[in-house]
Amino acid sequence: MLSRRILCTLTNSFLLESRYIPPLCACSVAATRSRQRVCLTNKSNTPSAARRAVRFASSSTRWKARQSRDRFSREAKVQGLKSRAAFKLLEMNEKYKLFKPDNTVVDLGYAPGSWSQVAVNRTAPNGRVIGIDIIPVQPPPGVSTLQGNFLSPEIQAGVRDYVRDPDLGRPRKRVSFASAKDEGGVTEEDLEQESRGYIDLERHAALDGGGRDRAGEQDEEAAERERLSRRERDERQGRVVDVVLSDMSAPWYQTTGFWKNSISNAYFTSRMMNTSGIPFRDHVGSMDLCTAALTFCFDTLRSGGHFLCKYYQGAEDKALEMKLRRLFEKVHREKPESSRKESREAYFVALRRKELPTREEVFKD
Repeated sequence: MLSRRILCTLTNSFLLESRYIPPLCACSVAATRSRQRVCLTNKSNTPSAARRAVRFASSSTRWKARQSRDRFSREAKVQGLKSRAAFKLLEMNEKYKLFKPDNTVVDLGYAPGSWSQVAVNRTAPNGRVIGIDIIPVQPPPGVSTLQGNFLSPEIQAGVRDYVRDPDLGRPRKRVSFASAKDEGGVTEEDLEQESRGYIDLERHAALDGGGRDRAGEQDEEAAERERLSRRERDERQGRVVDVVLSDMSAPWYQTTGFWKNSISNAYFTSRMMNTSGIPFRDHVGSMDLCTAALTFCFDTLRSGGHFLCKYYQGAEDKALEMKLRRLFEKVHREKPESSRKESREAYFVALRRKELPTREEVFKD
């Protein structure tokens, strides 16, 4: 039989059309609250957020798996190279013989430094390598570096002034001087005499011969210009660089970490990502950087020097190739084996700079 209290409750609910809710015990209340917490958690983790997290995790996993399977990445780690990009330069140098001992090399966009490592090794024992990059990176041993935006005129002027001094950036020579010349030592006068070339000796001998009229001096200057070698003519115009390398790419814009000055900060490593995922944007940006590097070559690269630049393939690379052919004897397009097949990057290898072309002839549209 039903108790009187329950019978009254049922009667009231039927008459008032209300819903009967039986009393809950303590265990039922706890279970209900736990179900509510689960519901709130599921609402915060929406399907789009979950898919985004899975996508990021899978992308990172795929990148790590690709790096572990890539033989060039493994070999770079074994040989102590900064990155696998060193094998691209090694392959092209093996084919075109870009470097010679004692060369002066300028590496534009040198970070993380693998191309500079190859250049230092191939220009030994008395070569010099100068690297320029906007990202602060620890330079490899034997590399002189300058941090700054290469597109800035002040940075380019600083690089030109640096390379025009033949002694800056080269390994120091150890010379021991004896107290007396008869003891077999080398004096400073002997070193200075040896460093003076034949042209300098002829010039000083002409100056010591006494004063001459202005017309005679002009004739001698014209004859001297004819006697000057191609290397000396280049040095008078500031063309002292033997090889210019350009691996420049626009880094990602910095959005945080402005207060950090550490060169090992992981944020700077992510800024070296050189593609945006938009092919046209990457192509146009690479064309601007290659044109800036070519302008630098015109001002600083000596006759017979070489130029190597990376670009992303697109509609405007043909115009850049035409400019290169006006300034260099041979121009080649290269896609090294160590460059990934899915990448749109390629390289222009310009060999043996011509001496006579003018700026207007090279950069005309």
